[in-house]
Amino acid sequence: MAAFSPTALEAPRAGKGAARLALSCLLVAAALLMAACSAPRGPNRAPVEDRGTGMSRAPVVAVDAGVKPLPGFENAGKPGYYTVKPGDTLIRIGLDTGQNWRDIGRWSNLENPNLIEVGQVLRVVPPESVAVARPVTAGSATPVGPAPAASAPAQSASAPKPAAPAAAGGDEDLAWIWPAQGAVLAGFDEAKNKGLDIAGKAGDTVMASADGRVVYAGAGLRGYGNLIILKHNNTFLSAYAHNQTLLVKEDQSVRKGQKIAEMGNSDADRVKLHFEIRRQGKPVDPAKYLPAK
Repeated sequence: MAAFSPTALEAPRAGKGAARLALSCLLVAAALLMAACSAPRGPNRAPVEDRGTGMSRAPVVAVDAGVKPLPGFENAGKPGYYTVKPGDTLIRIGLDTGQNWRDIGRWSNLENPNLIEVGQVLRVVPPESVAVARPVTAGSATPVGPAPAASAPAQSASAPKPAAPAAAGGDEDLAWIWPAQGAVLAGFDEAKNKGLDIAGKAGDTVMASADGRVVYAGAGLRGYGNLIILKHNNTFLSAYAHNQTLLVKEDQSVRKGQKIAEMGNSDADRVKLHFEIRRQGKPVDPAKYLPAK
């Protein structure tokens, strides 16, 4: 009789186990293949439907927030337009361009003149449809161009005619007077002092240096305190700063020598009048225009 061998019994068992393992692997592979075939491929995936609401989700569209153009961008760099810089206000732009800040707001179609953005482009000359901005010489009876926010006081029929446009040369013929009687504390310096500083006491009279119209009266321009800006014609503005009291309102016509304010020290280290003359928005030395004392 042959000797009993355990491996003789284990060999069939091992064969059956290998067969079962192979069958299990085939079943798992088949299940994975079916799952892969049933899953939708990325490029052809249909819109995902929200079963709770019955509405398909809208596709997500990437938006570049930096591409929105600012108002007037198409006019940047063109003559007669101004690009807003950091720190600008409409009042400052009006002073620097020799225009009424309200006119700039109207020409630029600003809904809120107090809201301007850096990089925004503003029109700082009248539109082509307006031959001349409304006259500002005292005595003009009928404004030309867009109507102002408030009507100007009526003038007598014998009042002088409005000033001619700058091209005619008449704007240069203003007969300026000193706006205050005190001594000059500081002269003109284009880099440090854009006008004259004139000494005085609180409450001293501040006079209009030439006929004109009030285009600003308030304290909205940093460094100037209570400020009055007069527009005399299409070429010249004058500014009166640091006042204690303002005695005129915007759009009011004034005469040369008329009291328009009382001297003070608003936004200044002492009582004084800071007086500027601006020719087409650029500061010029008032001493070259005022009579000798």
